[in-house]
Amino acid sequence: MPRKRNPGNGGQQAATLLKKNKGVATPYIAWVVVFTALPLLLVIYFAFTDRDGAFTLSNLTGLAGYASVFFLSLLLAVIATALCLVIAYPISFMLSRLRSGRQGIMLMLVMLPMWMNFLLRTYAWMSLLERNGLINKFLGLFGIGPFEMINTAGAVVLGMVYNYLPYMILPLYTAMLKIQPSIIEAAEDLGAGTWHKLTRVLIPLSKPGIKTGITMVFVPSISTFIISKMLGGGNFWLIGDLIESQFLGNSYNYNLGSAMSLVLMVVVLLIMSVTGGFDSEDIEGVI
Repeated sequence: MPRKRNPGNGGQQAATLLKKNKGVATPYIAWVVVFTALPLLLVIYFAFTDRDGAFTLSNLTGLAGYASVFFLSLLLAVIATALCLVIAYPISFMLSRLRSGRQGIMLMLVMLPMWMNFLLRTYAWMSLLERNGLINKFLGLFGIGPFEMINTAGAVVLGMVYNYLPYMILPLYTAMLKIQPSIIEAAEDLGAGTWHKLTRVLIPLSKPGIKTGITMVFVPSISTFIISKMLGGGNFWLIGDLIESQFLGNSYNYNLGSAMSLVLMVVVLLIMSVTGGFDSEDIEGVI
C-alpha cells in the first residue's frame, strides 16, 4: 500500500527551505526596499505635506486645476495604445506563422529601432515632420502641401506609436505562438469565416498577450514627457511635462510634483487592475 503523505510535512519543508534561502533573497529585498519602497514612501510623504512639513491636502485638491492636462494625457495614451494594438495584432499573427528562421530575422527587424537611443529616434521624426522636412518635400514633388505636421497632437501620438509599438508586438507574438494551427483549421472546417475566427478563436486565445501589451504601451504613453516636448513643441502638456516642471525650472514645487506623481501611480495601478497586469509567461517570452 502506498504511504500516506503527512500534510504537515509539506509546510515544514517549505519553512526549512525558506530559512535556507533567506540569505540568497536578502540582496533582492534590500534592493526593493531602497529603490522602490523608500522612494514611494517619500512621494507619499511630500504629497501630503507642505514646504514646512505640515500635513495638508492642498497639493491634491490643487490638481483640480490640471484636470484638462490629465484628461488629454489619458486620451492620447488611449489612442496610441489602441493604434498599437490594431497595428501589432496582424503583424504578430503573421510573425507567429513564419518558419523559425524567418521569425528570428523579422523579430530582429522589430527590435532594431530599439537599439537606437530614444531621443535620436524622436529627433528623426522631428526632421521628417517639420514644414521643410522630408515628408513635405516628397509631397511637394506632386504639388501637395506643405502640411503642418509637427507640433500637433497627431505628431505626439505618432511618436508614442512608433516608440512603443514593439512593446505591443512582442507579447502578442508570444501569445500567438501558443495558438496551434490545428485549432484554426478546426474552426475553418466547422464553417467559421474570417470574422468568426478572429473574434471566437484568435482574440480569446490571445487575451494574455493583449492585456500585457496594453499595459506595456499605456504606462509609458501616459507618463511620457520627451515625446510631447519634442514633437508637440510645448503646445500639448501631458502629465509627465507637469511633473517635470515641478522639479525643474522656476516653478519648483516638489510637494505638488509628488502629488501629481502619486495620482499618476494610482491611475496606472487602476489600468493594470482592469487589464489584469502582466502575464508572467508573456513577459518571460519577451525577455
